[in-house]
Amino acid sequence: MGGVMNTAERERVPKQDRSRATRQRLLEAAVACLAERGWAGSTVAVVAERAGVSRGAAQHHFPTREDLFTAAVEYVAEERSSALRDLFPGGAADRTAVVAALVDLYTGPLFRAALHLWVAARDEDQLRARVTELEARVGRETHRIAVELLGADESRPGVRETVQGLLDMARGLGLAHLLTDDTARRERVVAQWALLLEEALR
Repeated sequence: MGGVMNTAERERVPKQDRSRATRQRLLEAAVACLAERGWAGSTVAVVAERAGVSRGAAQHHFPTREDLFTAAVEYVAEERSSALRDLFPGGAADRTAVVAALVDLYTGPLFRAALHLWVAARDEDQLRARVTELEARVGRETHRIAVELLGADESRPGVRETVQGLLDMARGLGLAHLLTDDTARRERVVAQWALLLEEALR
């Protein structure tokens, strides 16, 4: 068997690359639309136009609106998890830096997009089931990363709840940030939580 590709193989590789690129553009456009316009203003047609692809191409990748937006939030959540891990390639790190990085997960377009998805899911049964499952998966992964980066021993009583409390607090700070720029207050809270974690996790 030689290493030379036939014509069909040569054509298939670029097509696959184009398909992946189209899918990624659609996912990124969906998150941006959801964050800016909310669920009511985010349709497949609006996302397709923003991504620079036809509506037909969008529906080829994502047959329904629910498919598109749940996939978009999941995609960006995975990207953010990877970025968080990349910040601390050696695992457990300085706890103040870890707390700040975890809080940052709950600010910006991804969190706004996810929030719009949660609100829409409250009133739409089909979407609610998918978003509930997605959020449970994202929550478990974020918790796992937090435990790893904080060097937390969850076999000790109360440690799991302490880490979960940190993530709940981070989500609350993200909600507050939606209305006002509370950077200074957030920095003080992060510093205090880092001190509390040093006591709780030592």
